Amino acid sequence: MKNKNIYLLLVTLCVLVLSCAGKRNTVEKLTDYVNPNIGSVHSRWFFYTPAAVPFGMAKLGPSTNGSYGNANGWEAVGYEDNHGSIEGFACFHEFQIGGVMLMPIVGELQTAPGTLENSSEGYRSSFQKENEYATSGFYRVLLDKYNTTVELTATERVGYQRYTFPQSEESYILFDIGNKLGESGKVDDAYIKVVDETTIEGYVVTKPEYVKKYQPEATVNMYFYAKLSRPFRSVKTFLRADSVRAASEIKGVGACLAVQYETAADEQITVKIGQSYTSIENAKRNYETEGSDHNFDTIKEKAAVRWNDMLGRIQVTGGRQEDKVKFYTGLYHALLGRGLANDVNGAYPKNDGTVGYLALDKDKRPTFSYYNTDAIWGGYWNLTQLWALAYPEYYSDWVQSQLLVYQETGWLGDGIANSKYVSGVGTNFTSLAIAAAYNCGIRDFDYHLGYEAALKNEIDGQNRPAGAGKLDVGAFVQRGYCPYIPSDDYFITKQDEGSVFGASHTMEYSFSSYAVAQFAKNLNKETDYQRLSKMASNWENLFDPETELIRPRTLDGNFLSPFDPMAAWAGFQEGNAIQYTFYVPHEPEKLIDKVGQDVFNNRLDSIFVHSQKNTFGGGKTVDAFAGVHALYNHGNQPNLHVSWLFNFSGKPYLTQKWVRTICNEFYGLDGLHGYGYGQDEDQGQLGAWYVMAGMGLFDVKGLTQIDPEFQIGSPIFDRIEVRLNKKYYQGDKFVIEAENNSSENIYVQSLNKNGKAQQSITIPFADVVNGGTLKLQMGSEPNMDLQQ
Repeated sequence: MKNKNIYLLLVTLCVLVLSCAGKRNTVEKLTDYVNPNIGSVHSRWFFYTPAAVPFGMAKLGPSTNGSYGNANGWEAVGYEDNHGSIEGFACFHEFQIGGVMLMPIVGELQTAPGTLENSSEGYRSSFQKENEYATSGFYRVLLDKYNTTVELTATERVGYQRYTFPQSEESYILFDIGNKLGESGKVDDAYIKVVDETTIEGYVVTKPEYVKKYQPEATVNMYFYAKLSRPFRSVKTFLRADSVRAASEIKGVGACLAVQYETAADEQITVKIGQSYTSIENAKRNYETEGSDHNFDTIKEKAAVRWNDMLGRIQVTGGRQEDKVKFYTGLYHALLGRGLANDVNGAYPKNDGTVGYLALDKDKRPTFSYYNTDAIWGGYWNLTQLWALAYPEYYSDWVQSQLLVYQETGWLGDGIANSKYVSGVGTNFTSLAIAAAYNCGIRDFDYHLGYEAALKNEIDGQNRPAGAGKLDVGAFVQRGYCPYIPSDDYFITKQDEGSVFGASHTMEYSFSSYAVAQFAKNLNKETDYQRLSKMASNWENLFDPETELIRPRTLDGNFLSPFDPMAAWAGFQEGNAIQYTFYVPHEPEKLIDKVGQDVFNNRLDSIFVHSQKNTFGGGKTVDAFAGVHALYNHGNQPNLHVSWLFNFSGKPYLTQKWVRTICNEFYGLDGLHGYGYGQDEDQGQLGAWYVMAGMGLFDVKGLTQIDPEFQIGSPIFDRIEVRLNKKYYQGDKFVIEAENNSSENIYVQSLNKNGKAQQSITIPFADVVNGGTLKLQMGSEPNMDLQQ
């Protein structure tokens, strides 16, 4: 009897094990939907870094033309899907930051990368697309010239490169350190040396174009500590394109070092690269903490787990396969940009070039993470909404990072690269984003300091450094608008009286004034609230009743004449008067009243009808600025809220129609047609917009009002589940169910929130993060009775 019981127990255990294994095998890997190559044609330096973890410092990827650099600091360079050769595999990819490129070489050692036009030159190698694979956290490619397979993965601060060599007496690993790469700008200095037969370390000091422009005395420094999996036979050093010599170290611009191996067929050599922005010592510490005890395959799997966990905060079901690929690739880009900049011990690079230290907890870990960041220009219509909803801990760290710069310099930065000012567009929406975080309930930062910084950003133009942006904010405060002053220099630093972008700045500063006014009211600062609220309506000073458009005013107070509403750059940054007339996200009802509801709806609907013929922007022209002359330009930040304005003009069904159409037609699935055609994705912004639109949630006001709320659109998927962060919010999850949903049934028929029917197409942010279920009944015809 006892034996029979034991037998039954074993059978039961086997069934349970097999059942659990079956469940594990059927768990959806969201990384399978991520395709980093989508939209990589004409993409920015930081766009293509598949071998990284979310928000990591170590961001590895292949470079096809990164060594070309770029003249102005923003042009597309790095990796492109239609290029056929690779020059190396870079470790640092960030806005205005690029460096430390490695390349395996078989045969004679080459000393220059060569050109795209002739891939047989130099150390670059051709490759075949069928021999390349990329997803979030991993990259693999076979280099034709060397018959060598390269694999990349990473932890937060350690990059992994594994090479599978052929049989050869001359197999090299090249460290190209002292040369411009991506958005790095020119190299000021570099150093690399062999420590022992498996260890190499060094640094590179660069002068990015935007640092040179806004903080000319500053530099961006990168440090590394590399461990090789087996000892090398010999070492050679050289300056790029110069003669080779046998030496164990080299210093100066152009510095390169190569280690030589004799390899057997299919022999693998792994390089682990600890990275840091503060010192070689901290790069070593980062390596020892994150990389010393783990092999490549273990880290690859850990990266996949990390990505699936972060992507899995938003689970979607239903919809087409291609919709899921767009959704999770967009989410991947949103979680990739704006990477970690502090070391494991809390060290981080300060604005003045010294090293600061973050506070540590009882386990000697930093109490928050410090991040590099591109400008937040337009990020309130995609990134900050996504962060607030599903990644509030990152949003909090981002705010605290910005406040560190404020504490050090007395001003909020716009974009920051190693704390250095890199104001990409010369404006500054950091105060708006801080206000939105507070109003969303993210308050585990010094919000009194945050308010001080935000208020100063809106009202103070005196002695303002160029890197803080908004140099004409004093004119906005005093005059009630920023005068348009024509100039051939779009980045003029003297803007006390106005600027070349005076009209668009007036619209932008009005919006951010509104946001900080809400912050003030939430903190019971009534005087500030009244002042800022008045400034929030300054946009009305540029509304021309004759044309019913926003029209620049000149220094004499007169409207610009002659006036071409379609002229880009004439008072409007990266846009025109037609586009910027809709830039009143905080007071859309006022704008609608000025032109009349019917005129507003007819005008806006006709704009989308016309723009659909041009792929909602620049058509098939491969240029980041291709749509700036268009009626609507989804490929650029100033337009991203416009399709949602019908929710405020009595026709929410038109928002449902056009947002769905943009998702289907502007966004594509290949290298060229990913985010429009060759448009600038700007560290996850267009991807995050698709994610919010795909969920059917969006706030024109960027979650800036005291009690933020989402407008409800047309979810692409049948079911969306958002896993909420219990540290910040009461709910466990928020679920959206779209019944009878299809590519034809795009219109919301009815809404039911937690069992209660409603006619409004808005839902308070608090209701979402408190958890619950929003049920939408979908249909093929509009429901005209639903209202804002």
